[in-house]
Amino acid sequence: MRASQFYISTLKEAPSDAEIVSHKLMMRAGFIKKLSAGIYNYMPMGLRVIRKIENIIREEMNRAGSVELSMPIVQPAELWQETGRFEKMGDELLRFKDRHQRDFVMQPTSEEVITDIVRQDVRSYRQLPKSLYQIQTKFRDERRPRFGIMRGREFTMKDAYSFHASFEDLKREYQNMFSAYSRIFERLGLEFRAVSADTGAIGGTGSHEFHVIAETGEDAIAYCPDSDFAANVELAEALPPALSRPAPTEALTRIATPGVKTIAQLAEFLKIAETRTVKAIVVEGDDGAPVLLLVRGDHELNEIKAAKLEGVFSPLRFASPASIRAAFGAEPGSLGPVGFNGRIYMDRSVAVMADFVIGANETDQHFTGANIGRDFPEPLVADIRNAVAGDPSPDGKGLLAICRGIEVGHIFQLRTRYSEAMGCKFIGEDGKEQIMEMGCYGVGVTRIMGAAIEQNFDDKGIIWPTAIAPFQLVICPMGWSRSEVVRDSATRLYEELVQAGFDVILDDRDERPGVMFADWELIGVPHRVVIGDRGLKEGMIEYQGRRDPEATKVSTADALDFVRTRILG
Repeated sequence: MRASQFYISTLKEAPSDAEIVSHKLMMRAGFIKKLSAGIYNYMPMGLRVIRKIENIIREEMNRAGSVELSMPIVQPAELWQETGRFEKMGDELLRFKDRHQRDFVMQPTSEEVITDIVRQDVRSYRQLPKSLYQIQTKFRDERRPRFGIMRGREFTMKDAYSFHASFEDLKREYQNMFSAYSRIFERLGLEFRAVSADTGAIGGTGSHEFHVIAETGEDAIAYCPDSDFAANVELAEALPPALSRPAPTEALTRIATPGVKTIAQLAEFLKIAETRTVKAIVVEGDDGAPVLLLVRGDHELNEIKAAKLEGVFSPLRFASPASIRAAFGAEPGSLGPVGFNGRIYMDRSVAVMADFVIGANETDQHFTGANIGRDFPEPLVADIRNAVAGDPSPDGKGLLAICRGIEVGHIFQLRTRYSEAMGCKFIGEDGKEQIMEMGCYGVGVTRIMGAAIEQNFDDKGIIWPTAIAPFQLVICPMGWSRSEVVRDSATRLYEELVQAGFDVILDDRDERPGVMFADWELIGVPHRVVIGDRGLKEGMIEYQGRRDPEATKVSTADALDFVRTRILG
C-alpha cells in the first residue's frame, strides 16, 4: 500500500471529549471518528487493526472446532421474553417496534437466538456436541458512553455458544475454549491474565475473565505471584484471619463526633488507625427490610459477595436515607449494630475485632470500646469485603498482589439457564428427553484494540504489537520527489517485502521527515525503514523499531533479510 492512496487523517491534538489514552490516541491517529455518543466510524487505519484481530480470533476458533455463522443484529422480542430477559435486562437493551407494532431488540448478545436455532435442528445425543460462533456488531444502550470504544454503545464482539449432552462434556469444551482464548491473546502479543470471575447477569455456574494488564484498567485483579491463582477482586475470597477474638478491655463509651461522616474523618478525629473502626453499610433485604453489613474501616464492601447473602436483595440495593432514618433514627455516617434488631452480617475481619469504634445510631455520635456479643448480639459471619494486597492467597501458596486489568474476554458455563427456559431438548442414549447443557464464550473485538493501546503507548503515540498493527512496517523515503535513486531503492525494497508476504506501507507523500516520522510514531507502526540519498551513497539504510531508542544502519544488500528477521522476531 502506498500512503498517497491510503486514507491518513492524523491530528495534532485530541478532541476535548477524549478521556483516556486509547481514546485520545485513536482519535489523533485517525483510527476512529465520532458519529454520536458511543458510536464511531472505524476509519481505514483502525479497520485494518480490527480485521487482524478478527482473523486471529477466527483462526483459533476454527482450530478449536467451533463453526462460524452470523445472526441478525435485530432480534424478535418473543425470544427474549421466553427467557425473561426482555423485562429484566434493563435500559441497556434497546427495544423498539416495527411498522406492524411488533417488538424487537437490538442484540447485545445472542443466547436466545442461538438456542432457538439449535432447538429446531438438534434432536438426538448423536448430534451433540455443537459449537457455533459469530463475529458481529452488538449494541448496548449505555447510560453514559465514555472512554471511546472501551465503553461505547455499538461494538464488535465474537460470541460463541456450545451445546452438550452432559455437564462433563460442557466442562471439556469449557477447557477447550479456555485454551483457545489463551492462544488468541498470546498471538495478539498482549500481556494478559485469565481470572476466576462472577457470572453476573449472563448466569450459569463457572466463569473466567480474560484481562489485558494495564494501569488504566477498570477492574482490579487479585493474583498470587507464587502460584497460578488469579481472580477478579469481585470474586477473590478474603480468608478468615488466623487470629482469635481478644477479650474486651474497654467499656462501651458514647462520644460526640460532630461533622464526622467518613471513616477517614473518624480516624483523624479520634487519632486512631482506621483498622480500629468498623463501617456500617445498610442495604435492602429481599423482604424490603434493612440489612446491616459490618466491614473493617480500612476495607471496602464487595457488592457482588454481599448480593449473594441470604435475605439480601439481588442485585444489591443500598437503603435510601429515608429508610435508614426510619430504621436507625440517625443519618448515614453514625450507624452501628448496637440496638438494631434487624439482620446483621459482619465480615470475617470484623469477627476477630475487639474494643472498636462504631456508630451509635445517633447523628454525630459514635461508640468507642464496642465489643461483639457483649454490646450487641453475635452477627452472622461472611466474606463480604474486597481482597487486598498482602492477604493470604486462597490457594494457600503465598500472598495476594493486586494489578489492574481491562476485561476483553469472558467464558461461562451457562448450564441450562437458557436451554431450559426455551425448551432446548434432545433424546438421550436412554431414550429419554433431556435439557441441553450450554456454554458461552465472548471476546470484545473492538475493545481489544483500545486495551492494546492502553498497554502499549508512549509520549509519541501508539506502539502496536506486530501481529495487529495496521501495517507491520513503514518505508520512509527522504526527498521522494527529488531523488530518483531514493524512489527506486524505496520502491524495490517495498516490492520485495510485499512479495515476501509482509504488510508494508510506502510513504510516498513527500512530507518533511519530521512530519512523516511523527505520523507513523503516532499511528504506531512497529517497524520503520528510512531511505535517503546520503545513506544510499554509503550503501546503507536505517532501521528503527518503534521501541528502539536509536536507529540501526543496515547495508542495502542485507536490508530484506534484516527487516524480515526483525518483523518475525
